[in-house]
Amino acid sequence: MYRFLLTPRWLALHVVVLLVIPAFVLLGRWQFGRFEERSANSGLVTANIEAAPVPLDTLAAPGRPVRQEDRFRTVRVTGTYDPAHAVVVRRRPQEGRAGYYVLTPLVTGPGTAVIVNRGWVKAGATADAAPEVPAPPTGQVTVTGRLRFSETEDNSGIRDRPGLPPGQVLLINADQLAQGLPYRLVGGYVELTEQQPRPAVAPEPVPEPDVGPGGGLNLAYGVQWWLFIGIAVGGWILLIRREVAERKTGGTSSGAPTDQEAGAAAN
Repeated sequence: MYRFLLTPRWLALHVVVLLVIPAFVLLGRWQFGRFEERSANSGLVTANIEAAPVPLDTLAAPGRPVRQEDRFRTVRVTGTYDPAHAVVVRRRPQEGRAGYYVLTPLVTGPGTAVIVNRGWVKAGATADAAPEVPAPPTGQVTVTGRLRFSETEDNSGIRDRPGLPPGQVLLINADQLAQGLPYRLVGGYVELTEQQPRPAVAPEPVPEPDVGPGGGLNLAYGVQWWLFIGIAVGGWILLIRREVAERKTGGTSSGAPTDQEAGAAAN
């Protein structure tokens, strides 16, 4: 009764089903791994943003890159702005508007400073026109903000290029910005959220990062791939049982599933 299972076309179907099952298992496990990774990242970023501020020097120092687990951690630092070495960052749209980020070194002690992203300003009349940038406060200020690691082409997706107008950059990279400065820069930079004393006029604040929904979509995809396993096995069993039923009732059968039936079982 079951010898038809050893015919070439049935054997081909068995092989397809046996290959599909481990493939779907691996795809499901990969999606579950992405779910865990993204959920952990979302939880870490949210916790760092909501945490109470800590002194900057407990997490970052000159010549030491910011750790992945410290990104977006709320920090506080006191110093004096150095507007003579301020730059703006090109191609930083905000709320659908073209503009720049404003970077100003904050000198925190003898020979040390940190880059502060003071916020966003709209673009000038042309691509080469300098934007209008409010001057930073004079004297000592206390900055509270999100700690960020330096941008590179790899982690930002932004391609750096030479030949920009003076005082403009494409990446917020502490190592590059430190070239020619009279002090050492802390690895990474601070994205300003609050400042004391508050200036009368300041760039627009940079919005909080969009943490996103975590890995919920990956979890759904993982469950979907594993459901496909049941569909493939169920279709394979259904074709076998139908073939057996036809043989028992004396129905004519080709001894193998049609191409359409084989495809349905595999999918």
